[in-house]
Amino acid sequence: MNAERFRASMALAEPPDGMDAPLEALWWDAKGEWARAHGLVDSLETPEGMAVHAYLHRKEGVQWNADYWYRRAGRGYHRPTLEAEWEALVEAMTKE
Repeated sequence: MNAERFRASMALAEPPDGMDAPLEALWWDAKGEWARAHGLVDSLETPEGMAVHAYLHRKEGVQWNADYWYRRAGRGYHRPTLEAEWEALVEAMTKE
């Protein structure tokens, strides 16, 4: 799935089948379902899962927890806004 198709799927009531958990978490986050998104990545030990987990805690406003997950993911965030970070994560995870 490319980024354009992912964004188009936001019009659906449910995410498309077969979506990886980190990408599905971003889908649910965009739908305003933070807790559901967090549940998908809470125990993931992949770099993508931990990066989304970090983003979600940053969005929640718990910076110390976000920083912990950014370190675990092996990356920092360098996006001035949450929207820019969400877009960057989507772009990185939807490259075909």
